[in-house]
Amino acid sequence: MSRRRRGDAVDGVLVVDKPAGQTSNGVLQQVRHKLNAARGGHTGSLDPLATGVLPLCFGEATKFAQQVLEADKTYLTRARLGVRTTTSDADGEPVQERPVPEGLSRADVEAVLERFRGEQKQTPSMYSALKYQGRPLYAYAREGRTVPREARPIHIRELSLIEHEGEDLVLRVRCTKGTYIRTLVDDIGEALGCGAHVAELRREAAGPFTLGEAVTPAELEELSRDELRQRLVPADRLLSALSMITLDGVQAVSISNGQAVTIAASSAESSVESGLLRLYEGERFLGLGELNQGVVRPRRLMRTEN
Repeated sequence: MSRRRRGDAVDGVLVVDKPAGQTSNGVLQQVRHKLNAARGGHTGSLDPLATGVLPLCFGEATKFAQQVLEADKTYLTRARLGVRTTTSDADGEPVQERPVPEGLSRADVEAVLERFRGEQKQTPSMYSALKYQGRPLYAYAREGRTVPREARPIHIRELSLIEHEGEDLVLRVRCTKGTYIRTLVDDIGEALGCGAHVAELRREAAGPFTLGEAVTPAELEELSRDELRQRLVPADRLLSALSMITLDGVQAVSISNGQAVTIAASSAESSVESGLLRLYEGERFLGLGELNQGVVRPRRLMRTEN
């Protein structure tokens, strides 16, 4: 006999301002316990050192978490020049110290930053959660081992110098998925000739979610279960970057039964001809579909009530 999952059928997304010093999974379990949610997951880990936007998905929303994993992220980071560390952040041990070039100007820094804007390839840090032969890279790193890693394509859409004071650079970075800010800062430090590591890291946005809507650590402690549940946002916010289509009652039933439906050419928002879409019947969110040559096929659907 299967074991019944403990907890309530809580559905939605809670955007949390993750505190420093906690793992993303630790925050997830804390919130899941407070919500008494049967099922939950996050949309990509933040390092323990990092703070900021951490969207947590519960219940049916977990089906669509991949969309935020694939989305752009925005970070504000303080880079400390002159010291490289084992992990490329302040949690690691110093491995190399060099003086910051005398008279390093804002113009000098901007000239280096320009090299890192746009499309490029980045080799993941050994202290990342990417896997090699079934084990995360950080497990090898903790054993003092280095394993092969392939450089991956990334796109740095924004790299702004917010502040330059002494040995610190404050940078804002908007980037595609898979970008490691620690690695970026380490590479910038090498290009400046003195090395660098991440002293502070704050995620300001992940896909459609921003700090402005995030529940703070203090609120997590103070809010009751019901109050916290009221802060949940609907699952379709995870797909807000996608166009939408509204189906009629017959089409909605067919889609809900896993069948493809044919739609009129003008039915999709912005006359989208192909690709992933949000599916609705009236205002009711049905799930994720894929349009191709006038035919919509279901991909991930919301649970239907019996």
